[in-house]
Amino acid sequence: MSVLATKLSGAVTAAFGAQYGVLDPELRAATKPEFGHFQTNLALRLAKSLGQSPRAVAEQLVDALDLTGVCEPPAIAGPGFVNLTLLPSVLAAGVNEPVTFAPRGERVVVDYSQPNVAKQMHVGHLRSTVIGDALCNVLRYVGYDVIRQNHVGDWGTQFGMMVEQVLFEGLAVGALDIEGLQQLYQRARRHFDADGTFVELSRARVVLLQSGDPETLAIWRQMVEVSLAEFDRIYAQLGSPLTRADVVGESAYNDRLPAVVDDLMSAGLLTESGGALCAFLPGFAGRDGSPLPVIVRKSDGGFGYSATDLAAIRHRVDDLQVDRIVYVVDHRQGLHFQQIFALCRAAGWLPEPVPAEHVAFGTVLGKDGKPFKTRDGDTVRLALLLDGATARARALLDERAVLDESDRAGVAAAVGIGAIKYADLSSDRINDYVFDLDRMVAMTGNTGPYLQYAHARLSRILAKAGEAPGLVTVLNDPAEQRLALLLTGFGDTVVQVAETLQPHRLCTYLYEVAAALSTFYEMCPVLTSEGEVRTSRLALCAATRAVLQDGMGLLGISAPNAM
Repeated sequence: MSVLATKLSGAVTAAFGAQYGVLDPELRAATKPEFGHFQTNLALRLAKSLGQSPRAVAEQLVDALDLTGVCEPPAIAGPGFVNLTLLPSVLAAGVNEPVTFAPRGERVVVDYSQPNVAKQMHVGHLRSTVIGDALCNVLRYVGYDVIRQNHVGDWGTQFGMMVEQVLFEGLAVGALDIEGLQQLYQRARRHFDADGTFVELSRARVVLLQSGDPETLAIWRQMVEVSLAEFDRIYAQLGSPLTRADVVGESAYNDRLPAVVDDLMSAGLLTESGGALCAFLPGFAGRDGSPLPVIVRKSDGGFGYSATDLAAIRHRVDDLQVDRIVYVVDHRQGLHFQQIFALCRAAGWLPEPVPAEHVAFGTVLGKDGKPFKTRDGDTVRLALLLDGATARARALLDERAVLDESDRAGVAAAVGIGAIKYADLSSDRINDYVFDLDRMVAMTGNTGPYLQYAHARLSRILAKAGEAPGLVTVLNDPAEQRLALLLTGFGDTVVQVAETLQPHRLCTYLYEVAAALSTFYEMCPVLTSEGEVRTSRLALCAATRAVLQDGMGLLGISAPNAM
C-alpha cells in the first residue's frame, strides 16, 4: 500500500503541482470486490481547490498515474473515486515476502498488571495484564527494546497495620497462603477500626518499616514472597511472560521519595496546604473551579502513590534511558496520570521528546451490565475465572471427541484462556465489555476459538498434503486474491497497533483473515486441485497459518494444531 501511496502523490505533483503532492492519498480498502482492492478520494478533495469537477480531476490524476507492473489500469467510479486493483503477481509476491522489522534503536517501558501484595488477583487485573502483554509483544515485534515493569503494590500504611497484627497474633507469615494473607488483612482492618491503641501501634510500625527496622522488614518480606509466588502461578496459568525480574514494586522507590520532594521544592512547584506538600498545576480544577492538587507528601510526613509514580518516571527516564513510557491502567486513573505527566514535564524529569501514554481501558461487566461480581457481591478472583474458562472449553472438546484424551487437557487450557484473552482484546479497550463465557468459547463468530480452529484446520490440510509448501504463484480466483490481499496487510496492521496501542485492530484483522479463509475453502479446492494450482494453494494455506499463528502469538493466544 505504501508503494501505491507514493505513486499517487507523485501523480498529483505531476498533474497539479508540488503544493498538492503533500496531500495524504488516504487509501482505503475497497468496500466491494467490483471496486478493486483499494480506493482513494483524492480527486474529490482536490476538486474545490482546483476549481474543477471531481470527475475531471480524477481523469487528470489517472492520466498522470503510472502503475505499470503494479496494478491493472485504474478505474474512476461515481463522482470521482479512483479504484485500484493489484496485479495477481504483485499479490503473490507480497504474500511470499516475509514480514520483518529492523531494530528501531528505541526503548519503551510498559507498566502493567500491578497486583497488590497480600491480596488475590481478581478480574480487575485481567485487562491490564492481557492488554499489557499484547502491547509488549507487538512493540517488540516492530523493533522496540521493550522493558516490562510490574508496579506491584507492596508498600504503604496497610503493611504497618498487617505487620502489627502478625505480632499481635504471633503468626508465622511464611506458613500462610494468599488466602490466609487476605484474611489477615481483613482481621487487621477490623482491629484498626475498633482499637485506638492498635491504630497508634500500626502507624508507628509504618515508620519502622520505612526506616528499615529488621524485624518489621523480615515480616513484610515474607508477605511479599507469599504474594509473588501466587502471582507467578496466575501468570503461568494465564500464559503471561511476566516474571519476578519484571517486578519493580512501590517499595523500590522508597529511598528516592525525599529527593522527589526536595527537588520539587527547589523548583518552586510545591505548596504547603493543610500540612501536606502539594503541586497545584495550571489547567487542573474541580467542577467548582477550585484547583486540584497533586499531594506529593501527606500531612503526616508519609508518601502516597503520586510520589511513587513521580519517582518511577525519573528512574525510567534517567536510569533506564527510555524513549517512550506506557501505562496500562484503567480509565478511572486518567486524571491522576495527566497530573503526574504534567508535573514531571514542569520539573524537567520528562523531556518533551519522550511520550508518556496512559493506555486506559474500561470495566469487565456481568451479564446484568454491572461490574462483574460474584453472587455474594465480591470481586471475582482471577484464578477461578481462568479455571472456569478451561473447564468450559474442556466440556466442549469432550462433546466433540475429536482429540485423544491425553491431548484434551492442554488444548482445553489453550482454548479457554485464549477465549478470555480474545474477548478482552477484540473490542476497543476503552469500552466496557460483558463477560459471557458461553459466547467467548464459541467456535463461530468473532471469537478466539474461531481463529484457533482456523489455524488447526490449516494444520490438518498441510499435514495431509505431505509436502513442504512452496510459493504462491497462481491467484486466479477472487477468493484467492481476497485472502492474499489480506495477508499482505499483516505488517501494516501490527505497526498500527504499535502506534495507536489498540490491540483490537489486530483482532479485527485476524478475524477478517479467518473469514476470508472460510470463503477460500468453499470456492477453491486445495488437496484435490492439481499441478501449480495445488502447489500455490498449499503455499497460500501455509502463509495464512503463519499469519494466524504469529498474530495470535502477539495477542498472547496459543494456536493448537488440532481441536
